Amino acid sequence: MAATWVFGYGSLIWKAGFHYDERRVGFVRGFRRVFYQGSTDHRGTPDFPGRTVTLEPLTEATCWGVAYRIPEEEKKIALESLEIREKQYDLKKTHLNIFIQDEASSIPAINGVMVYIGSEDKKTNPNYLGPASLDEMARQIAVAEGPSGPNTDYLFHLEESLKQIGCEDPHVTDLVAAVRRVVSTKEGA
Repeated sequence: MAATWVFGYGSLIWKAGFHYDERRVGFVRGFRRVFYQGSTDHRGTPDFPGRTVTLEPLTEATCWGVAYRIPEEEKKIALESLEIREKQYDLKKTHLNIFIQDEASSIPAINGVMVYIGSEDKKTNPNYLGPASLDEMARQIAVAEGPSGPNTDYLFHLEESLKQIGCEDPHVTDLVAAVRRVVSTKEGA
């Protein structure tokens, strides 16, 4: 039986929340990480959603993250947990390839990896917020808070986790800088 692998590109990088027997840093091709998904159950509320990451298709892009191999005996519990945790993401792709070495790699290290994505289809994903200016996203993230804590914690944890795996994502880095400007302006007011 083939192993079950799950790819995390957001909070799954630092908090899997399920048992796994292997963790590998790698990337997927053809997608980029963007803060376009609304969070009304973790990092925001229905009245004031936070922003979390999703994957946006982009031919030449790569998105670094972490792949987890779930042991067969833990598969049912892990997948049930993920279905609850990722319930606001309307797509579940199950055939992505993970590359490990570098962006010039042509042979995937892991085939058939599962990933959760929030699509831009508002019919199936009512929480999709879509693109906005950096300043607009920063203002929203700076004040949003939900049952899992402030939206800023999510962003700052993501930045730190990406650094720990040796990845710098310009979208995340730019957003962190913009949020820090918003927060420091509010504190100085």
